[in-house]
Amino acid sequence: MNTTARSTGRVVWVATRAMLVLTLLLGVGYTLVVTGVGQLVLPARADGSLVHDGAGRVVGSALLGQAFTDADGDPLPEYFQPRPSAAGDGYDAAASSGSNLGPENEDLVAAITERRAQVAELEGIDPADVPVDALTASGSGLDPHISPAYAAVQVDRVAAARGLTTAQVEELVARHTGGRALGYLGEPTVNVLELNVDLDRIGG
Repeated sequence: MNTTARSTGRVVWVATRAMLVLTLLLGVGYTLVVTGVGQLVLPARADGSLVHDGAGRVVGSALLGQAFTDADGDPLPEYFQPRPSAAGDGYDAAASSGSNLGPENEDLVAAITERRAQVAELEGIDPADVPVDALTASGSGLDPHISPAYAAVQVDRVAAARGLTTAQVEELVARHTGGRALGYLGEPTVNVLELNVDLDRIGG
């Protein structure tokens, strides 16, 4: 009986020590090492790829999209507009998701038809010329990028609203257009948040 109790006690003590050591090594030590390496090698990315305005204030993350609308939800004409978002009420990081609606879903078809008409009216273009990413939400609902084609149809509106030339705005769009990953994966994209922050920096 006593031998069994002592044996059980030793096992419990060994297990407890192992748990404590592994907690310190993997739960604390590993976390500190990874965080330290991240801060040394890629500090901006380790901190969340934060975007700052001209005054140095954090206005968002280059990895997360956000809406540029007024209190009524209408697009602000002086800003480039992102693609639609199905995350919560729009770009809600706590509810990241797509709509999960199929291509034949009546609600999705109606939403796309409405978006096409709205974008065409806002940009003054033919509905047939509205880019696809202006009509459909991304899978995460948080995508901060649009296609160069969608950015291009917004240039004239933004330039007019800010009193800038088309060439000035096109230059900013080009500056914030990223190429394909590794040179061949995916398509070129424009980061809307970074582009709009740069627009605010130059004024207009």
